Amino acid sequence: MNATLPRLVFTYLLLLLCTLVFFGPILFMLVGSLKPDDQVLADAASLAALWPREASLDNYHSVFERVPFASYLASSLLINGLIVGLGLLVNALAGYALARLRWWGRETMLAVVVAILVIPFEAIAIPLFYQLSALGWRDDHLVQAIPFVANPLAIYLFYSFFLSLPRALEEAARVDGAGVLRTFFTIVIPNSKAAFASVAIVTFLFHWGMYLWPLLMTTSESVRPLPLGIASFHTLPPLAWGDILAFGVLMVLPVLVVFVVFQRWFVAGVASTGIKG
Repeated sequence: MNATLPRLVFTYLLLLLCTLVFFGPILFMLVGSLKPDDQVLADAASLAALWPREASLDNYHSVFERVPFASYLASSLLINGLIVGLGLLVNALAGYALARLRWWGRETMLAVVVAILVIPFEAIAIPLFYQLSALGWRDDHLVQAIPFVANPLAIYLFYSFFLSLPRALEEAARVDGAGVLRTFFTIVIPNSKAAFASVAIVTFLFHWGMYLWPLLMTTSESVRPLPLGIASFHTLPPLAWGDILAFGVLMVLPVLVVFVVFQRWFVAGVASTGIKG
């Protein structure tokens, strides 16, 4: 008992420290968004950074006055909606074909999918930019979404999950005369809700903050997403850190809402697809 107590205290202190490290920047952003602009940097080096002395919503009002936040938000929702919605269909079909169908070159294709996982997007961004620019495809929502519909990580997660499904379900459907696609849509998908939820959330979280590709492919304010919106504050004098932090809070809120609402499915999906932390 005496030996266990110090270990327990140490464990909780370590967990508290980790919580402060990860939650501290979020708390600083939230508190800073409620402060007058001159106090944000003045309090940054003290504990006052974590508590607003004069809280107000003026910075949030300023965000909507200085930049077209609604347009940025609508663009982000549309782009991410296309990536997630189309991606679930395309990547699930690809994962199912790799996991359940037998065809020439399947093992090679699976190896290619795994190999692509280690290639950072920044390595292919410029060649892809020149390729699409040569086709005259720029400055719209689709060009920001379509290149990311097929996702090797999503394909591999679906592949791993479909391998764990009992084959008896599909064999029974095929005995009844169902083809591959009918079996997939009527049997596989209803039994794979956790995997679909997990892939949807991971995809949404990854692409919500994407900055490089929209920067390369867009010039019009009306099609630019939130990450470019927050960067635009650096070109709008005076530089108001309170406004930037308020914009950051508004940008993070949809992500938190999605995660909180689908947390149960996300946890179940992580467990079922075999993701290891």
